[in-house]
Amino acid sequence: MSRTLVVGDIHGGYRALRQVLDRAEVTPNDQLIFLGDYVDGWSESSEVIKYLMDVSGQQTCIFIKGNHDAWCEDWLSLGQSPDLWLRNGGKSTVESYADYLPEDLEVHLEFFQRMKSYHIDDQNRLFIHAGYASMHGPEKEVYSSNYRWDRTLWETAVAMDKKLQRNSELYPKRLLLYNEIFIGHTPTLDIGITTPVNKANVWNMDTGAAYSGALSMMDIGSKQHWQSDPLPTLYPNEKGRN
Repeated sequence: MSRTLVVGDIHGGYRALRQVLDRAEVTPNDQLIFLGDYVDGWSESSEVIKYLMDVSGQQTCIFIKGNHDAWCEDWLSLGQSPDLWLRNGGKSTVESYADYLPEDLEVHLEFFQRMKSYHIDDQNRLFIHAGYASMHGPEKEVYSSNYRWDRTLWETAVAMDKKLQRNSELYPKRLLLYNEIFIGHTPTLDIGITTPVNKANVWNMDTGAAYSGALSMMDIGSKQHWQSDPLPTLYPNEKGRN
């Protein structure tokens, strides 16, 4: 039976990606939705991108663009490498591409350019890297950068009174737009949790793979999840983004 599996932020952790796909026993019948931030952190960012391109040739995949992916796209297309990016994992990404030929870099650039800002499925579930500020949803977002940077959606869900009902006038209008919302971007480690977290109707899949956490994948139907080993154990001689 086919599943829809959602994957959190990878941050260059190719070994974790392979491990979590194996542990979930992913087959070509499964649909994969990746929430972005494929690069920047551990040493195998280019390997992650190459592998994802290969996987997308075997089964249905949806790739959401994260803020780190937008940085990498700017570097591949324009040669821009701001210090802020290099200090936040970009240096390891640049190094991972050191031996690539120009034509290979172009293929990877095209992959980044095809990524989506967000995805809404036929059951009114939203998949987005970070969030959106508009109470009318991402379609009405004034600043497209919020798709990749906004944290207020998650902060709102975390701060909500658990007793607040959806029919309450105080229930955040942004959250009423979708049955479920799946995000990455803000590590669950920030609230002391190492597994995917549900707050209101928001699922946060970023379990800190860029830092000391694991990479997570979840079946959005059953809510069963799988995790890699913590990334520092897979890359013992590296620091990631710590």
